[in-house]
Amino acid sequence: MWVWIVFIACILVFLALDLGVFNKENHVIKTKEASIWTAIWVTVALSFSGVIYWLFTTGLVENPTGLTPSNAVLKYVTGYLIELSLSVDNVFVIAVIFASFKIPPIYQHRVLFWGILGAILFRALMILFGVALITRFEWIIYVFGVFLLYTAFKMLKGEEEEFDPKKSFVFRQIKKIYPITGTIQDDSFFVKRMGIKAATPLFVALIVIELTDILFALDSIPAILAITADPFLVFSSNILAILGLRSMYFLISRMLEKFRFINYSLVVILAFVGLKMLFSHYIHLPEWVSLTVISVSLIGGIVASLTIPEKVEGA
Repeated sequence: MWVWIVFIACILVFLALDLGVFNKENHVIKTKEASIWTAIWVTVALSFSGVIYWLFTTGLVENPTGLTPSNAVLKYVTGYLIELSLSVDNVFVIAVIFASFKIPPIYQHRVLFWGILGAILFRALMILFGVALITRFEWIIYVFGVFLLYTAFKMLKGEEEEFDPKKSFVFRQIKKIYPITGTIQDDSFFVKRMGIKAATPLFVALIVIELTDILFALDSIPAILAITADPFLVFSSNILAILGLRSMYFLISRMLEKFRFINYSLVVILAFVGLKMLFSHYIHLPEWVSLTVISVSLIGGIVASLTIPEKVEGA
């Protein structure tokens, strides 16, 4: 239990340093700064695989699935890459939300910071229940598998409707419950106007981001559970990927149009993981196969996006 406490304490320290030291003053996150922080978070996450090896070697963490230290590391890295790749869609939606509510770049980091805190809490609960379901009801893995295949099919056909935050159910309900103002006053989530306390676009954007993250978690958490049902591996890989999401947003949100083939990478990853779940009781693939499929799919989508010229209409 103390391993969990130390891990969560470290995450809270990282977040406190982020907001209280490195980003104490609101400022626009430039590409260079975002690149440095993305590299730092990825390095921290991959370096944590050494901690995973040590924990599973010494037996300091519970090992309900009987993993060897090397297998635990492979499963952790695979889970981390899955979450990181699926975060690309999340980045696109966050960019749409910020544009819709006209959130100035100088305040976007603050909104994402508080969004990360909520995401950690919600995902911890979803992982807890997800692991419990798979442990108690083995057949639930087939439900997760079918759901991931359906998601991959929808993504492949491009049937997802264009997301408009201001027409969403969440935004309409917030307007009914609490007064909303279109005025942005510094980095405040609430302002008082004519004696009435109203939510600013920053707060509305935060709530919409939180709830859309829960929807994305419905894809990513079952995907990681297909790799391992070990609670600590699922939680640590998921949370460390989320921590790097903010810097990744500022790094690639300006380049989303260049990665036009990345969706096909996500289709392959979701379909592979879904099939792995469906055949989990009949076919047991070595962990390096999963890691290779996910890595090659992600790299292939990026390389294709950067090397294949975009067709010009009318050409």
